[in-house]
Amino acid sequence: MDQRIIRIIKGDITEQEVDAIVNAANNSLLGGGGVDGAIHKAAGPKLLDECRTLNGCATGEAKITHGYNLPAKWVIHTVGPVWHGGNNEEDRMLAKCYSNCLKLAAEEGIKTIAFPAISTGVYHFPIPRAAEIAINEVIDFLQETPVFDRILFVCFNDETFSNFNRLLNEDKK
Repeated sequence: MDQRIIRIIKGDITEQEVDAIVNAANNSLLGGGGVDGAIHKAAGPKLLDECRTLNGCATGEAKITHGYNLPAKWVIHTVGPVWHGGNNEEDRMLAKCYSNCLKLAAEEGIKTIAFPAISTGVYHFPIPRAAEIAINEVIDFLQETPVFDRILFVCFNDETFSNFNRLLNEDKK
């Protein structure tokens, strides 16, 4: 597996020119704050209209919609766990978010995908722990199913970027 496929960048996920971006959504899929609100705003009202037809999404699961006004053709919506101290299967549920998004993307023939740091915003998942789970899930998936040309982790702030970047570079040593 060529780890150069995985890249960590600091930026705005709504501006990424990839086949699909991942939305860190809430269970309703009807918009919210943070990444979810930014994606809905950038995609336009047709995204909300399509999300209304999906009947929500369970934590750890993933659903796909069109990207509408986004540069990305698709949006893969996943619902990360809310952090409650780490004893309520948060790690397992966060790992499921990444693996289910990757499975869905592979099924759809998506070759390039961008992830936010799922659950690290208003859901308060600790960033170092979330970064480790995210990177490990992506590497494990690629070893079994090497179908992607590029996987981006799009970090909104310096703290998230440095945590993801440090972990990915440690794995390359």
